[in-house]
Amino acid sequence: MNDDVTVVLANHDYGAFLHEAVDSALAQSGGAPHVVVVDDGSTDAATLAVLDALPGAVRVLRQANAGPSAARNAGLAAAQTPFVLVMDADDRLPPDALAHLRPPLDADRRLGFTYGHRRFIGAWGGVIRFPPYDPLRLLDRHLIGLAALTRAEVIRDTGGFDPAFVHFEDWELWINALAHGWRGHRVDAVTYEYRRHGTSKLGDDRRGYRAARRQLRAKHAALYERRRELARESTLTAPGRAVYRWFWGARPVPARVESALYAVLFSSARKLR
Repeated sequence: MNDDVTVVLANHDYGAFLHEAVDSALAQSGGAPHVVVVDDGSTDAATLAVLDALPGAVRVLRQANAGPSAARNAGLAAAQTPFVLVMDADDRLPPDALAHLRPPLDADRRLGFTYGHRRFIGAWGGVIRFPPYDPLRLLDRHLIGLAALTRAEVIRDTGGFDPAFVHFEDWELWINALAHGWRGHRVDAVTYEYRRHGTSKLGDDRRGYRAARRQLRAKHAALYERRRELARESTLTAPGRAVYRWFWGARPVPARVESALYAVLFSSARKLR
């Protein structure tokens, strides 16, 4: 059932987690998808050994270190299936991820991608529950994440991940998809497991949030001028739209404070399990 899906894993010195990531992709209920691992110039000996030992069913591409966007794009270029899903090599897919993500795409040809909620693993625990897809909210806040089941046409239309974005490159992809007329759909299930550990990118992205948002507005100025049109698809009231735009545009809580609050919240959630 999943032989028309390619899961692309971007890896750089994540040998300690790579087997878990690959196994989680291959163990999808309904059958294993195609799996492409793109190694982005790993130098760690243990990681190189893990790459050499991956199952024959996994395609491994190796390239000089060029960053996560370039690695993901290389994997997407190698995919020959109508559906793709990108994930990082230190994360995991729940076994029923594709089973949840696939039905809305089969039911509505106009949908470009589907995504679900995120569960923290590793140093943190607990679940971040994303709201239903709302194109207006998406302009000001990243509410999708990386691992969405995506039609290959979306990748062709957008060109994939823009290497010019150091932070929130996945947010830019979904903004770009919206600019090309594609919509998404959130399923009410956990479909991604994000590993929080010492080298996770989450903190760096939060510190670069305002710069990334300015970069998004500059690249997609024509889309941001369509706020009134997109408001017709939003569940936010007029006052709610104003508050939402102000808060997430300014994001007044300092990054270090927000990170500390998240650490307390999700570390506590892990202890309670």
